[in-house]
Amino acid sequence: MRLDYLSIFPDYLAPLGLSLPGKAAARGLIDVRVHDLRDWAHDKHRTVDDTPYGGGAGMVMKPEVFGEALDDLRIDGATVVVPTPAGRPFSQPLARELATRERLVFLCGRYEGIDQRVLDHVATRAELVEVSLGDYVLNGGEVAALAITEAVVRLLPGFMSNADSLVTESHEAGLLESPVYTKPASWRGHDVPPVLLSGDHARIEAWRHSEAERRTTQRRPDLLAPVTLDVPGEAGGADDTARLRLAVPGDAPELLTLQLACWVTEALVNDDLGIPALHEGLDDVRRDLDLWRVWVLRTAQDRLVASVRARLGDDGSTWEIGRLMVSPDLRGSGLGRGLLAHAERSAPLGARTFLLFTGKHSTANLRRYKRAGYSVREVLDGPSGPVVLTKRRRD
Repeated sequence: MRLDYLSIFPDYLAPLGLSLPGKAAARGLIDVRVHDLRDWAHDKHRTVDDTPYGGGAGMVMKPEVFGEALDDLRIDGATVVVPTPAGRPFSQPLARELATRERLVFLCGRYEGIDQRVLDHVATRAELVEVSLGDYVLNGGEVAALAITEAVVRLLPGFMSNADSLVTESHEAGLLESPVYTKPASWRGHDVPPVLLSGDHARIEAWRHSEAERRTTQRRPDLLAPVTLDVPGEAGGADDTARLRLAVPGDAPELLTLQLACWVTEALVNDDLGIPALHEGLDDVRRDLDLWRVWVLRTAQDRLVASVRARLGDDGSTWEIGRLMVSPDLRGSGLGRGLLAHAERSAPLGARTFLLFTGKHSTANLRRYKRAGYSVREVLDGPSGPVVLTKRRRD
């Protein structure tokens, strides 16, 4: 790939000769050429800017110098990248797209920007891509050009010595990357999560996926593909579409309220006030957010109406599903079936068996789970059992 840069501060782009980009250039994988835009200015001051038409603050980069430079660089057929706050947001998909091009030409603007006619002219000769790093303003395009270059060239075949490292990075699988650790196992009172020291690859993979989902939910929920379920409207009103997402600590109080409402019914049906869910408090619910993957279903009016949780068992092959809860006023609406299906789909690859519990006198639950393909494995001792049900994974 050939990379050209037009800038009035060419030394700003010296880092292109360092680290992996520098090594890639030395191996001939990329051809880096940095050009001083002032070389195409013909007055003694090498002027590249002038006052804006219509008045206003600042200066605008002149079209003449860019025009001559673009002619000499023969940009026809290339992809011209212009970093600008007015561009489309830069993203990993865009980086992958740019990595397929044979030549990128970066126009690094300064001051109030480049005369629009330059961009209009470029668009008649080459592919024009205006890109913004984010919702903020830099002094010039050089920093953005460096960032875009690094994101693009590392995707070129042969650039990374270990191509597998690209697969699990943030934004590659639609999630942020999970936390990473190295030796020592304990440092300044902070310990590596025990699962990473277990040698159990199935549990480690499940932990990493769970942490990636949790981190994405907390920091970048906009990256998650929404899962929606239809909720019947109240009092004959229009149906509502509720979104399913991983729970965050702020959901804990409503989760506790839903849990108590649901398990009071279970206690009455099974004549058992000893059901653990009835005796848990807010701290228990918050703790379980770290021990389980917990999903909550919220309506467009931000009402938490249902939840389910799951985790990989100690054997590394059993996907334990629990606390399947639907608000009492919405029972029979199909939400429980949808939540159960989602929990099953979320199982890691190493999970081969689904497992869940219900009360031995909870006939409606038993009927629902049997319809979903679950079979009774055993009934434990106690007023409410519970009944242990399992199902073999089919995929």
